[in-house]
Amino acid sequence: MLMRRAFQLFMVLLGGALGYFVTTLFQFWEPVNTVYAPFVGAGVGGLLFLGISFLLASPFERGVLRLEEALTRIPAGDLLTGIAGLFVGLLVSLLLYWPLKEVPVLNLFVPIFLSVFLGYLGFKVGASKKDELFAFFQVGRARERGREREKDREDRAALAERSKASIKILDTSVIIDGRIADILDTGFLEGVLLVPLFVLEELQHIADSADVLKRNRGRRGLDILARMQKAKKAPLLIYEGEAGDGPVDMRLVKLAKKLGASILTTDFNLNKVCELQGIPVLNVNDLANALKPIVLPGEELTVQIIRDGKEEGQGVAYLEDGTMIVVEDGKAHMGERVAVVVTSVLQTSAGRMVFAKPKLYEKAL
Repeated sequence: MLMRRAFQLFMVLLGGALGYFVTTLFQFWEPVNTVYAPFVGAGVGGLLFLGISFLLASPFERGVLRLEEALTRIPAGDLLTGIAGLFVGLLVSLLLYWPLKEVPVLNLFVPIFLSVFLGYLGFKVGASKKDELFAFFQVGRARERGREREKDREDRAALAERSKASIKILDTSVIIDGRIADILDTGFLEGVLLVPLFVLEELQHIADSADVLKRNRGRRGLDILARMQKAKKAPLLIYEGEAGDGPVDMRLVKLAKKLGASILTTDFNLNKVCELQGIPVLNVNDLANALKPIVLPGEELTVQIIRDGKEEGQGVAYLEDGTMIVVEDGKAHMGERVAVVVTSVLQTSAGRMVFAKPKLYEKAL
């Protein structure tokens, strides 16, 4: 019933519009040359088409029902691709109509023909190519999902590697040294700081030593760990897992290999062992040396010779940052402040060593 009423309303509006339009075309004819003529024409057209609608309502309703049944029998995939093809066909007809819109006769009939023909053709082609279209989009989605999965795997692998690299194992020497706490306070260290249980036991053993110096060093190490825990700049964990037997240094190396971690140390020998084993090492002495003022060959310094060197005639002096300077023929100036010229610089993990000779001696040469 609702469909019938909608059809009748459409016919009345169509008839009224046509009546109004036709009447305006005959305005030049005297009998209809009045102000009310178009409205009268609209009314007559509406009534005429209303009568026609009563005759066509039933056939129209039956046609719509048959169309509905036909559409419901069409598979959803065919219908979807057919509608897509219909839109493509209508778009093509619009593009073809564009150059013909200025032609007087063709611009009335060609658009209708193109829309019907190309729309129908697009619907049929789209429905017939359903499998190929779905396969194309499924392959595209599968490839996209594959790329997303591959990227996820790469991201997870990178995250895992970064997580491993962020684990830093502290050895006894770096804890007792104490500078690691200051470095941590500056925020230059990130990741997880790991203290193996056997390192903690070694610290406790040193703190319980009968030797006063060792006891103080051990207690200092324990105080440093407590300070780092309170600072909470980075997670500080005690590792209680197995790390094999043997000396502490070898157990540190095994643990670093097992966890894929790096080792924080100030021990020169452990540094060398880790390099041979391919384990990343963060040596606090290397960091300290890197931050020391650079001394270049040819640079002049004023230092005080305080003791003999290993070789005959050598004297030893120190810069304010603790860098040792070996002065050639410096023994003769023991206890004196002399001007020296840097001849070479030796950089090792144990520290930086500067070699120099007295400036007066250089002038004499």
